This record gives sequence, structure tokens and C-alpha cells, in this order.
Amino acid sequence: MGQEVFYITFLPFTHWNVDTYLSKRLVIVWVLVMYIGQVAKDILKWPRPLSPPVVKLEKRVIMEYGMPSTHAMAATTISFTLLISSMDRYQYPFVLGLMLAVLFSTLVCLSRLYTGMHTVLDVLGGVLMTAVLIVLTYPAWTLIDCLDLASPLFPVCAIVVPFFLSYNYPMSECYSPTRADTTTILASGAGMIIGFWINHFFQLVSEPAESLPVVQNIPPLTVDILVLSLARFVVGITLTLLVRQLARTLSLQVLYSWFKVVTRNKEARRRLEIEVPYKFVTYTLVGICATTFVPMLHRFLGLL
Repeated sequence: MGQEVFYITFLPFTHWNVDTYLSKRLVIVWVLVMYIGQVAKDILKWPRPLSPPVVKLEKRVIMEYGMPSTHAMAATTISFTLLISSMDRYQYPFVLGLMLAVLFSTLVCLSRLYTGMHTVLDVLGGVLMTAVLIVLTYPAWTLIDCLDLASPLFPVCAIVVPFFLSYNYPMSECYSPTRADTTTILASGAGMIIGFWINHFFQLVSEPAESLPVVQNIPPLTVDILVLSLARFVVGITLTLLVRQLARTLSLQVLYSWFKVVTRNKEARRRLEIEVPYKFVTYTLVGICATTFVPMLHRFLGLL
């Protein structure tokens, strides 16, 4: 959940196959919670569990700090944002939805203990921090839904603020992937939010006039719906990955040339002035593609 594959699969999937309204709200809340969680790690600087005695099964994030668990924060944010946002939009047993949200969050939290990447305190801290953020921001969720409709200049703000936050991310004593992951999160969110704005401003898709429309039944899962959803996902993820690869390659080439560094230099890629811009450009374009160009392609192919 905390890696790139999640950002370019699950979040776009909810937009293509579930509900654009839920997708929009989920992205905004998820970005906010994850950014605060990532920054908290590098401010608190609590180490991960010692090894030994634990055995760490993940090597990529071993240099990151442990408190709070951003996996726990992501799981709690996603499950409970979807629950809260959908309970006044769809008809389903609330208790069942609550049980599924708790189950999903619990499984992710337990997995972080199993992999040896977090202590119980890290996980509980992540869940508690998420709960507080959801409670504090919930009154503003309806306002957040309308932010992209406020002004034609909204995309400028949606680019400048996340880029500023990425570039001024707290410095670590040694390199860790936290800054890169945070930039990816902010850029993905910025791209998707800009995509939502493009869809509304140019009337590319029809959106509900009200933030909370009339309650409706969840459509039954039939073979036709599953096949159509799979087709949308395959088409969408193919185009998204192509855009990602093209944007990544071109942005790195431009930055390497601008700063006069050797191509494919791994250490140079980690420099602030290279890592943040290339990550930000790449995933902003990925987000725009997922929310704007992919639905247009779906419509062209008759998949909507």
C-alpha cells in the first residue's frame, strides 16, 4: 500500500470502476493524511524495531523511521473514508461496511508487525493519528469536494502547493525513500485533482450536481460488469504505464542534461534538485492521465 504500484492501480481503479465522487474524496483525504504521516516520521525520528530480534522482511524502506506506520494510516484512511462517504450515497448494511473497514485495517496493521517493520506503538500511533485527522477534517469534506470548481486558476494552486511541500520536505541525516514516496503521493494527488478539474471545466464527464446525491442501490456483480471492469482496468493501466514511462524518461533526460550529470547515475537521481522534479512531473502526468485521458479512451472504445 505504501509503494508505487498501489498509487497507479488502486486509486485509478476506483475512478474507472467504482465511483468518481468517492474516488475524488478518497484521493484528497488520502493525500492529506499520508503527507502528515510521512512528515511526522522524519520529525519524530523513531527508529524501526531492532533486528535482531525481529526479522525485517522488507528491504526497500529499511532506512525509513518507524513512527507512525504510514501503512496503517493508509489502510485506515482508505477503508473509513470509503465507509463514511458511501453510507449516505449507497444502500447497504452499515454494520457490514464497518466490519469490512475494521477487518481490512486490522489485517494491514498486523501485516506490518509480521514483516518486522513496525512496533505495536508505531501501528497504534498511525491508526490514532488517522482517526484524529478524519474527525478534524470531516466537517470540511463537503467544501473539499467543491475546491476544484472554485476558480479557473485552481490547477496552478494544485501544482504549486504540492511541489513546494515536496521540495521543502524535512531533510534526513542519511538518504531514505521517504522524500521520494512523499513526492509521489503529492504528485499523484495533484495530477488526479487537476484531472477532476479538467473534466468539470471542459465538461468531459457528467458529474452529480450535489456532493451527496440521492441514495442508490449497489448494482449486483454480474459477469458482464466484471468483464467490463476488467477491460477498463487493462486499457487504463496500459495507457497509464505508457505515460509514466514516457514522462519518467523525458524528465530524467532533461534534468540530467540541465545539471550536467551522467545518465543512469543512481546517486545523482537521489539529489533533491533531480529527484523531486522528475518524480513530481512523472506522477502529476500519471494522475491527469488516469482521471482524464483514460476515461476519454474508455468512451471512445465504448467501455462506459
